[in-house]
Amino acid sequence: MAPRRRRRRPWYRTRAYRLTRTALLTVVLVTVGARCTGDHKSTVPGGPYGQDTVAAAGPGAEVAAGPDAEVTRGPDAETTGWPDAEVTRGPDAETTGWPDAEVTRGPDAETTGWPHAETTGWPDAEVTRGPAPSARPTPTRKPPLRPLPRSRPTSFRIPSLGIDAPITGLGLIKGRELATPPVDRPKLVGWYQGGPTPGESGTAIAVGHRDTRTGPAVFAALAQVKPGKVIEAGRADGRTAVYTVDRVKVFDKEGFPDREVYGPARRPELRVITCGGLFKWRTGYTSNVVVFAHLTQTREPRPTKSATAR
Repeated sequence: MAPRRRRRRPWYRTRAYRLTRTALLTVVLVTVGARCTGDHKSTVPGGPYGQDTVAAAGPGAEVAAGPDAEVTRGPDAETTGWPDAEVTRGPDAETTGWPDAEVTRGPDAETTGWPHAETTGWPDAEVTRGPAPSARPTPTRKPPLRPLPRSRPTSFRIPSLGIDAPITGLGLIKGRELATPPVDRPKLVGWYQGGPTPGESGTAIAVGHRDTRTGPAVFAALAQVKPGKVIEAGRADGRTAVYTVDRVKVFDKEGFPDREVYGPARRPELRVITCGGLFKWRTGYTSNVVVFAHLTQTREPRPTKSATAR
């Protein structure tokens, strides 16, 4: 049997024709694409870490790969090419091309990206999510109280405890211990004469009994005074030094902190001391109650009737 003769393929089905057709189509598409995009600028955001990279997509075409590039889609439209950017739809609108930019949606309308919010930039912008808070007034500090000159104390009052007592001067006894008022005068307050007078700079000392054999004394309720209450000390010149209580402490007599109680102070301060703790017949009370206070006010003497008449 004679072999069958193989037919020759048509020219349009050859491999060479297919490769030539593909090359021609590629050239045509590239040429047409370059002409279509050559008159417009295109922005492609998303460069690495916010950097701007430029690549040429055809003759005369510019492509920016950073978030700050601009894209023009038509003769009157503006956009930034970022997915979250605000786009202006009307002829009178303005946009800056960033999600937090200020956008005007009409001739008289203004907005800042959040309802009723204000922003100053990105990414370190300060954003106010509501109306601007009213400015708070700055508190003014009172000037430090001027100490008073030296003047002998005459009276002692703690209004919150109902104490209103005369004052007597006290000194030191053997062993440099502070003396106490006479036992037969339980309502008398003693003021250390070697220290500051009422209102003077430094640490003034006032002492009094808690009780005697005849009953409660002037400072029976001293431990009950509260911080913030006042202590008033009258002076021979007619002025009154007003102290405010800072704290109340109870110290054992065996470990009494002399430096904390009697130590010097720059401002006018006062320590009021009486007995406290447990009572023992042989040794007396085991502790001391100490009130710490500082000068907060000075009162001038009241005018006399004769001076008022003039």
